[in-house]
Amino acid sequence: MTQQAVLTAVEIAQIRNDFPILEQQVNGHELVYLDSGATSQKPISVLDAVQEYNEMRNAAVHRGAHTLAAGATELFEQARQKVAAFVGADDSEIAWTKNATEAINAVAYGFINASAGRGGEAARQFALQPGDEIVTTEMEHHANLVPWQEVAAHTGATLRHIPLTDEGTLDLEAAQAIIGERTRVVAFTHVSNVLGTINPVDELVALARGVGAYTVLDACQSAPHLPLDLHALDVDFAAFSGHKMLAPTGIGALYGRAELLDALPPFITGGSMITTVTLDHTEFMPAPTKFEAGTQPVAQVVGFGAAVDYLSHIGLDRVAAWEHELGQRLAAGVADIAGVRLLGPAPGTARAGMVSFDVAGVHAHDVGQVLDDRGIAVRVGHHCAQPLHRRYGVTASTRASSYLYTTAEEVDEFLDALSGVRAYFGVGR
Repeated sequence: MTQQAVLTAVEIAQIRNDFPILEQQVNGHELVYLDSGATSQKPISVLDAVQEYNEMRNAAVHRGAHTLAAGATELFEQARQKVAAFVGADDSEIAWTKNATEAINAVAYGFINASAGRGGEAARQFALQPGDEIVTTEMEHHANLVPWQEVAAHTGATLRHIPLTDEGTLDLEAAQAIIGERTRVVAFTHVSNVLGTINPVDELVALARGVGAYTVLDACQSAPHLPLDLHALDVDFAAFSGHKMLAPTGIGALYGRAELLDALPPFITGGSMITTVTLDHTEFMPAPTKFEAGTQPVAQVVGFGAAVDYLSHIGLDRVAAWEHELGQRLAAGVADIAGVRLLGPAPGTARAGMVSFDVAGVHAHDVGQVLDDRGIAVRVGHHCAQPLHRRYGVTASTRASSYLYTTAEEVDEFLDALSGVRAYFGVGR
């Protein structure tokens, strides 16, 4: 494809041809899939890569000495190289997990194990104690909040939170006051999975660096949609999921700076991640292998590599540019509908290609049902972010999220359907 700033309508039509699921009808209407923030659809190239592996390449990786096992191991490690390069990391800095939640837990429980004396001298840097502080934010997905609650409970450290402003952004003035000499960890999302807010990673990393704290980035909503260079962002750890970026479910990635990943104690132990085992003691492999205990999801890893190939071919800068346009179209359209409250940054403000909103007098689940009757798939509920919803005085919201295969016409169809929801329920007459 020609390199242009934004994907053209012709190119998007070509892209959509690669996604068979988008061709179906739902409730008598053409499917409008606006739930990519929850999970993306898979192109034929990814589906084929997984099937071809299972049919012709399947074997245990890093174990067998036979030809088939060697070939499977090569594909497994080639995928690691692809994913690492895609996010600006070295091969040794990417460990496979089953999802981003597991990746964040790997870091969190690494701190817990280090605090319990595990991991030797190298791991002491991660040990926490009463008086230490862990800082997260009020907008976090539960996957980047609950694990840190567990760390605090196990270690006696104090958990603090950067608050949200009324505009749906982090209160950076408050952050400057909260992140201080007692702060040991700052864990935050790159892009809010509810508000679409794109956080200033550089400013938050600078605050953490200034007090010697570790940074943990939830990149689930950025890795699929924005060009990502984890080295340039200078974060210590990061997590992202394959299924949100065209890959199969059941595969995610933990990034850690090489020297930190080597020092962090593992929390899932067993076979394939060891060097020596006696009845009383075990020595672990270096990272990333020590975080990959047991049989790995090799087919999913191969699919992840194929997904990265697909996105690289399109150009993530172009995907980001297109989703920026869609995000503004969604935000402006939702804000213009009477009785519908847009959550997060106002139209015209930088945001991801998603919107969440509250329809006055209509529960989010009912909103979703009306849209589904029109063949429009959206997400409803608290989106694993209850504190965020509580901050804005709602228990649930409806979210529409786009991706590279979303068209402007689909956005307009969604907005048209949304504009009739309150009338459908006889609200606001």
